[in-house]
Amino acid sequence: HWTLLSVSLLNCLLSTACSVGLALAIALTVHSRGTQLVRGCDSSALPADARAAIATNDCPFNTTRIYDTALALWFPSMVLAATEAVLSGRCCLVALIFRGIGPCARSYGKEQV
Repeated sequence: HWTLLSVSLLNCLLSTACSVGLALAIALTVHSRGTQLVRGCDSSALPADARAAIATNDCPFNTTRIYDTALALWFPSMVLAATEAVLSGRCCLVALIFRGIGPCARSYGKEQV
């Protein structure tokens, strides 16, 4: 029970931090219109909006799809990390009930689990 409690609590904290970090990355990217994603490119030909950026020789990657691809990957990752945090929190609650700790430990909750 203690292993379940410690691992689920650690996973809940890490998943929460991951989803908060992804939410922050999404917010900063949308706010800056993707210019932070192409910051390493030294070309003055890059426009202010990363969605309209063109591939140049000064950039080590193709900048035409970086904005859309990053957001398309970050949104599902944030949802999955938040779901993982919720499920880990529920596992932590079950471990507390098994140990007899908490408000539901001596009631119907232990019998239901």
